[in-house]
Amino acid sequence: MNCLAITFSDIFKKSFLENWSTQQIDLGTVVMCLSVTAVIALYIFFLYRVVTRKTFYSKAFNISLVGVALITAAIIITIQSNIVISLGMVGALSIVRFRTAVKNPMDLMFLFWAIGVGIICGAGHALFAVVLSVVLSVVVWLLDWLPVVKAPMILVVNATDLNIEGKVMPIVKEYSRHAEVKARNMTAGSVTLTVELRVTDGGLVKRLQELEGVTAVSMVSHNGEVTL
Repeated sequence: MNCLAITFSDIFKKSFLENWSTQQIDLGTVVMCLSVTAVIALYIFFLYRVVTRKTFYSKAFNISLVGVALITAAIIITIQSNIVISLGMVGALSIVRFRTAVKNPMDLMFLFWAIGVGIICGAGHALFAVVLSVVLSVVVWLLDWLPVVKAPMILVVNATDLNIEGKVMPIVKEYSRHAEVKARNMTAGSVTLTVELRVTDGGLVKRLQELEGVTAVSMVSHNGEVTL
């Protein structure tokens, strides 16, 4: 039984550790892999700047996309070179927890894109990474240029007349096919009326401002984000 156990142990060491523990990867291959990854990552960097339409553009996040792609590629290369290191790396990375929340879905897509490019290039399939980047760019541009239904507007009316809703809504319905009161905030001497609508004419604000008792009228556009 002991001889049999030793035999299995020897077989395991020879077939798994000795044959697969080390795979020589020359420096030129590593440099070439990281160079191709850097080129594709820079393409992602510029495309992210063009596609995203944020008021506050995060250059730090955009730079991190390039860094994530390169780091991921380096990790994949290391995993290929030594299976023992790969097992230890999997254990080390499993305890990492990222606390930064990605609020924009487009940012999340670009982040996974950068990680995917790093994995594909690190595995030695740079051509697949190029094809992925080209196809994804075309899809993003096409979907971005597709016409969408006009987003509703938010009308905010501040007035001292507590019965201003009865005066405002008939005028609103002259300019909008769809109008719905979303909120009514009243205090002792004022009222704030919030209405969601789709405006067909730009003269609504001016007409509401002329009503007696109205102190302020604001029109806010939104498409998931509020823009004043």
